[in-house]
Amino acid sequence: MQGLFISFEGIDGAGKSTHIDAVRVAFEASGAPVTLTREPGGTPLAERLRTMVLNDSMDAMTEALLVFAARRDHLQQVILPALAQGHVVLCDRFSDASFAYQGGGRGFDWGILETLEKWVQSTEAQAAPGVRASLVKPDLTIWFDLPPAVAAQRLSHARVPDKFESQPQVFFENVAQGYARRAAADATRFARVHADQTQDAVRANVLAVLRQRGYIPE
Repeated sequence: MQGLFISFEGIDGAGKSTHIDAVRVAFEASGAPVTLTREPGGTPLAERLRTMVLNDSMDAMTEALLVFAARRDHLQQVILPALAQGHVVLCDRFSDASFAYQGGGRGFDWGILETLEKWVQSTEAQAAPGVRASLVKPDLTIWFDLPPAVAAQRLSHARVPDKFESQPQVFFENVAQGYARRAAADATRFARVHADQTQDAVRANVLAVLRQRGYIPE
């Protein structure tokens, strides 16, 4: 795969979606083809599963299985083909969100999530004979870290919330801890951006990360 895979993560209210378009513009200005997508979602099947996950009542295992099923279809239909064509793939959430929300927020077994990650994100089916399969992960994950109390205040003024956005603050504290655990385990992949700043300051920090890593020109 010759493309570049960047994911954007953070608890609800962190404002990550606001800044994805600025990143798209920066890459397109440098001449790079960009595929902009999201999780859960990104394909017709995955979008239907997204609607179920965000709105229907279910236990944590069912949530995890549906999210990873959506991810598998998303990888096969969108992400891997785009990377093979040399695109920059910008994804609003990826597998770290499953560990943060189902693992941290719901308290679901971390080891089972790791097993699902290996099953779903393996390149075994795409690997050439004699080439060892690897795990598809973003080259860079931009983590919009926001205090849960601030996120709760922001969400109180938002649209009609889905079932995750309407969770109590303690849920988001656990989600934030899930993100912190993932970041600690894969520190070179994560770039932490403090989201409790003005939009201009956050955007400047995000673009600075991309420049420091050599992904866009100075």
